Amino acid sequence: MQARFGKPAHVIFCILALLVNLVVVSVLLVAGITSIQSLTEGASDEFCVLIVAVLFGSYSFVGGLGTTFYVSYLNALVIFSILVFLNVKILFSPDEGSGTGSFEKIYDRMVCILGPEGNQDRSLMSFRSENGIVWAFMGLCVTTSLTYCDQASWQSRIAAKPLQGVLGFQIASYIWFAVPTSIATSTGLAYLVMSYENATGQLSVGDIDAGLVTPFMTQKILGDVGAYLILTLTAMTLMSTGSGEVMAVSAIIVYDIYQIYINPFRSNLSKFDCILCGRPKQSSLNIVPVASLDNYEMVCNCPDVTSCSACEKDEGNTTNSKDAVSELYKCPYHSRYRVYQDKLFRYKSWCILWVTVAIVPIGLAIIASGIDLNWSMLFGFIITIPCFPTIVLAIFWSKTSGAGVISGGLFGLVCGVSVTVGVASTYEGGLGNFMVNSVQNYSVLAGAGSSLVVSFLTTVLVSLGTHQVRSADDVDRVWQIMREIDNPLHPWSEQYAEDFPELKRGERPSPQHLEQMFRVAKIVAFVGGLFTLILYVGVIPGVMVSLNVLSLHEFKTWTNVLQFFCFAMTAVVIVVAPTEEFVQIYRQHRQNKMRKRQEHIGIYTHEMTVRTEL
Repeated sequence: MQARFGKPAHVIFCILALLVNLVVVSVLLVAGITSIQSLTEGASDEFCVLIVAVLFGSYSFVGGLGTTFYVSYLNALVIFSILVFLNVKILFSPDEGSGTGSFEKIYDRMVCILGPEGNQDRSLMSFRSENGIVWAFMGLCVTTSLTYCDQASWQSRIAAKPLQGVLGFQIASYIWFAVPTSIATSTGLAYLVMSYENATGQLSVGDIDAGLVTPFMTQKILGDVGAYLILTLTAMTLMSTGSGEVMAVSAIIVYDIYQIYINPFRSNLSKFDCILCGRPKQSSLNIVPVASLDNYEMVCNCPDVTSCSACEKDEGNTTNSKDAVSELYKCPYHSRYRVYQDKLFRYKSWCILWVTVAIVPIGLAIIASGIDLNWSMLFGFIITIPCFPTIVLAIFWSKTSGAGVISGGLFGLVCGVSVTVGVASTYEGGLGNFMVNSVQNYSVLAGAGSSLVVSFLTTVLVSLGTHQVRSADDVDRVWQIMREIDNPLHPWSEQYAEDFPELKRGERPSPQHLEQMFRVAKIVAFVGGLFTLILYVGVIPGVMVSLNVLSLHEFKTWTNVLQFFCFAMTAVVIVVAPTEEFVQIYRQHRQNKMRKRQEHIGIYTHEMTVRTEL
């Protein structure tokens, strides 16, 4: 946003990004606190908030984003192992003392329960549900916008190359789909069966809105073992997701606010200038012609860090020395910027600490406000929806303008919240019962839909009237600006050096090179994305709606499909993921051995040549 549209849009979207992070953190806090309190007798609010804060910041310090990937994998392994155990115990392990463990017993009791109004024949065994259709649209808007607008997701994207990133996120969508469809089905069915047998529900509506069905049922069926499993599941989830949010907020504060507006390395710098010397970069001369360019000295002449001999000595010194690194940087071009980046890295470490500490008062404020999980998810995520169309258009459409994304984001936000509040006022109790009425189905549906449509239309219409793209050269100039986003100490061209062996070291690949090299990734992204969209939004809902009230055979088939899909995704997490990692390590090991062998052959050949000449 800062590169394409400048300061105003960057400031607006920094604020919106932090709001999105606040919403996600609020959801995690509410879910974590209620789960811990439901399973731990006498746990105070302050104690639970402190535990959640410790889990959030627990491994944000263990080595940065790269290290957290491995810890997150271990968390995912534990989570899926627990999921499989719970599903097998509830659905496939007969228990004479309850109706669980047998599809026939579960079905016999479920058909006797009167479902809500809006369901086919008021049956719980039907997918034809008015509430289900409303929730489907809300879920589509909320989850799609959250995935696009959460800074933690962006940090995962930029840590991977295009093809690996595309495949990773697409596979993750299938893996994630297995979590709620399996555990929610098993524990939800078990709770309804138990409520029927006891002639009354064991949990209040507030407890259900707080997400306590799963903790309650696992403890009810498995006793203390179930409580420990859910606490472990909660801890692993909070650690993985919460730490990503902490690092995301810290990155925005340090690199988007402090680095740009509070203490920039070089002030009054345009997007076309070199941050090291302040002169126009040679690669940007074809974007914006530099007026009065009479001699070569006016253009940036800083050497690339990959070919800078002084930088090689600096890196060797810092590797072999325990002294302060700022005293060892001697490169006349890059040393000051290295010191500056080292300071930012230290500031980010401190920022992670203070963001973790700030979670405590935020959590206490959320508890005092009485917000439950249902409200924090449905109403809170309306804030994320207007960011979605603007970010998509900023990535895909060259004519998107700064005025368009600003007006689209702000108008969509105001419209979404206003419509939600307006519709909520029409329910019984009006805004006096705000916490309940603002998350009624049609309140959230109207707010989400209006926010999405208004944001998209406003961005498009304002951009059409304010853009400066008049030719194909202007389009190339827009995307060239995006390619100029770089760190002179870690140029992105170096990350793709092995993909472009024909280029010299430090030489940046052309747009044509990039288009050709990442054509497969682009095809996979579009084809895989379209297939996934059709499957989730078309095929699966179509199959569900085609069924009336489920027969026993249809019920068993559907439930088995969901559970076996969960088992398959568990196998992917436990077996496929580490196998792929080991294969990559083995290939790299072979490449390193071949490289060393070639180096030894080269040295031997050189020695023999020298001896022959002598």
